[in-house]
Amino acid sequence: MVKQINPWDTSDDAAAEKTKIIDFGAKISKMQKSKNDFDGIYKIILAAVLFLWLISGFYQVQPSEQGVVLRLGKYAKTTDAGLHYHLPYPFEEVYIVDVSKERSLNLGVSENEYGGRNTINEFTESHMLTGDENIVDINLTVVWNIKDAKDFLFKTRTPESTVKVAAQSVLREIIGQSKMEDVITGDRDKIENDTKKELQTLLDGFQTGVNIVRVKLQKADPPKQVVDAFNEVQRAKTDAERFKNEAEAYANEVLPKAEGEAIKRKQEAEAYKQAVISKAEGEAKRFALIHEAYRSGRIVTAKRLYLETMEDVLKKTKKVIMEPGQKSSNMMPILPLK
Repeated sequence: MVKQINPWDTSDDAAAEKTKIIDFGAKISKMQKSKNDFDGIYKIILAAVLFLWLISGFYQVQPSEQGVVLRLGKYAKTTDAGLHYHLPYPFEEVYIVDVSKERSLNLGVSENEYGGRNTINEFTESHMLTGDENIVDINLTVVWNIKDAKDFLFKTRTPESTVKVAAQSVLREIIGQSKMEDVITGDRDKIENDTKKELQTLLDGFQTGVNIVRVKLQKADPPKQVVDAFNEVQRAKTDAERFKNEAEAYANEVLPKAEGEAIKRKQEAEAYKQAVISKAEGEAKRFALIHEAYRSGRIVTAKRLYLETMEDVLKKTKKVIMEPGQKSSNMMPILPLK
């Protein structure tokens, strides 16, 4: 039942009812105004949240990084250094990857030797079989970074483990094709370069997005059980090499002297030969001239030859016999005292 109110009724009850109606209307108006104020605040908050959500799509990629953008969970693109924008989550999301940071892993290295790492499976990692069926103890360090962030994130589940397993496989193959002596005392640079090249080829085949920076062979020794015997063999080889070098040095010192002496004697013999030939030729020419003079004047030539011969003979004697009465200015006669 609805109670009717007469607005022209001036009784106290009518006034009270009228006051209640006015108060109720005021409350309704106040509530409506409060609702309108709340709607305004809600819209402001909603606009602010929407604005923050939209600007959350901006992201910065540093020069040493790559950004990988996913759209609804699938790969969309890779971005390089600079300021970029992607649709806010959950439509798109971005992974920032430091591609220049160098990471390292060690094969067969105990923690006590390198940075306190614990040795895990040291025997299986460090001991490798050579091509001549010997065992060597190998410690290898592989330094790598990321060259393709997309492949690194999505093509392999555990890239670090993949790099380590691949490094072990490649190193065992290279050591298995080498002799023990070449591995321990040979050209380590060749082993490092071959390992780096083949490891990079293998990882590229797996699409790991990994770049091998360098490979360092830290240690290559015989096992502890045979190290003394190996060192003894190495000392013997060193002594043999030293003896060989000393012999070569002695030969290099003696042979030039012997060759020089032989050349000197050969030159002396050649000079003597030429002197004898020249003297013989001179004597022959002199004899020919004398013979020609003898033919033109036999008596004079014979006397001259006689005198020359006597002069040559007498000048070598210690006594000179003079004819009686002959005097000489440069001769002192000896008088007999008895």
